[in-house]
Amino acid sequence: MEQFIVSARKYRPQNFSTVVGQAHITTTLKNAIRNQQLAHAFLFCGPRGVGKTTCARILAKTINCEHPTPEGEACNTCQSCVSFNEGSSLNIHELDAASNNSVDDIRSLVEQVRFAPQAGKYKVYIVDEVHMLSTSAFNAFLKTLEEPPPYAIFILATTEKHKILPTILSRCQIFDFKRITTQDTVDHLAEICQKEEIKAELPALQVIAQKSEGCMRDSLSILDKIVSFTNGELTYKNTLEHLNILDADYYFKLMDCMLKQDLSGALLLFENINRKGFEGDLVLNGFAEFIRNLLLSKDEKVASLVEVVESFRQRYQQMSATCSTGYLVSALNILAEAEINFKSARNKRLHVELALIKLCYLQQALSVVADADKKKQTDLRPLNFRVIQPVRAADTVSSNPVEGIDPAQIKPAQTIQQPPVIQPVTKAASGPKLIIEDQLIAEKKTASGKLGSLQKLRQQISSTTQNNKERSVIFITAELLQAAWQEFIEQLKVNRNPAVQSFELAELRVVNEEQFTVITPNNLQQKFIDGERIALTDYLQQRFHNRRLSYQVVVEQREDLSIKIEAPLNSRERFQQLAEQFPLIKDLKDRLKLELDY
Repeated sequence: MEQFIVSARKYRPQNFSTVVGQAHITTTLKNAIRNQQLAHAFLFCGPRGVGKTTCARILAKTINCEHPTPEGEACNTCQSCVSFNEGSSLNIHELDAASNNSVDDIRSLVEQVRFAPQAGKYKVYIVDEVHMLSTSAFNAFLKTLEEPPPYAIFILATTEKHKILPTILSRCQIFDFKRITTQDTVDHLAEICQKEEIKAELPALQVIAQKSEGCMRDSLSILDKIVSFTNGELTYKNTLEHLNILDADYYFKLMDCMLKQDLSGALLLFENINRKGFEGDLVLNGFAEFIRNLLLSKDEKVASLVEVVESFRQRYQQMSATCSTGYLVSALNILAEAEINFKSARNKRLHVELALIKLCYLQQALSVVADADKKKQTDLRPLNFRVIQPVRAADTVSSNPVEGIDPAQIKPAQTIQQPPVIQPVTKAASGPKLIIEDQLIAEKKTASGKLGSLQKLRQQISSTTQNNKERSVIFITAELLQAAWQEFIEQLKVNRNPAVQSFELAELRVVNEEQFTVITPNNLQQKFIDGERIALTDYLQQRFHNRRLSYQVVVEQREDLSIKIEAPLNSRERFQQLAEQFPLIKDLKDRLKLELDY
């Protein structure tokens, strides 16, 4: 029985022309080999499974090839290439830095560099996963990496470039590998299926390429698994089943239910999906990606970013035409929030169903908001004023005489106190006297006992202004300030405020007619008084009718304002106190010549 070899190893590229999706790297390396401008150290960095180690091996084989092609490729027929393909070449050394990351491993590598190659031009050292080396190992590698022997070439490979020391980066020629595109992956998988005589549907290969996310090794591993699962027949249906991917047809049906506000249909469809074994977070994530594709399909400029099966692309465009951009953006926000809170939800199924309920009635909610915005814009439209032809007061009286009114008592139009801004249209011979339509309407409503909203506002403003003028400012004095202070303390007592004691112990000093200072003995009382600053300021400003009234709180250490705390007496102080009360005790101590132990 022939030993099975996975596709990732069996179809590993053997020359630069077979490397998939890294033309910018392979072209540069071939030109460097052809022009003999090889650097002594290379750093290959990029995502996993894109060909870093493969390109390192091809480079090592090509530079030692005895008969390279004019294009800079290895011949694969000379002794050096054959020994390399068989894995018996002595000029190529590979080191896995993930498991050999100590200083001793790097020292043994440096000792091997001193020996020249027995056959061939170069000794190539490939260090894979170089970011796993310790700091000491990096430092031990610096000198050799900067000035190696002319026959030594180092190729470092890593997936995490940011973890490598800057001193290492500055000594290497850096090549950044990119993710392999979906189309390149599909073409490569189709070529392998043709060689292996595997019946594969194009939509199935596209799903595998999307699932691998630009990693060729992952796509080949998925291909091997599905081929084993289906006995060599790759279909779209069994690919979805094996990869545990929900068919996009379910999302189209869900979207139809959302647009029709068919809540029962959406919940039944989710029940069907749930019975197939798909978790709620997978449904939320897949539906969000589906709506994202619908949003991109609305614009032809970004439609190329939609990575879907080709058979569904036209269906996406038709569905996106029936949905508004605002609806899709709002739906994305709802699904993103639901996906974030999914882990913390106790009832996972109810959490997903609530998100579906919101999406079903989202279109109705957006229409209600739009109607409210239109109504608000209608209510806020500017007032239209009608400009009347200017007339003279004398002509008005003579043409419209009223019994019992002296024409001399009629005031001209210029006596209106608060006219709005008027843009005159015509000119009169005796001077423009313009009257506004809303002023006439306001006068008519006033006569009938009803006022318009504009006239009411004017009256309120005028009455407020008059009241403010009638109330004169009261300048503070020590007596008035103390009385107001006590009134505020009484309010604090009614509310059982803990700052009452701090207000009672404070001392007031008048600075001028509009400023005073509050003296407190310690910082604690200052904080209590500052805690009531807003309420105290409003009260005093209303009390004295002065909005410019202000104060400041100052801490001043004073014995009469501080709270006295009696400290316990020590032994000496207690004896002295007893001696003052009873002199005979001191006399007895002196006669007996006693020494007290204080």
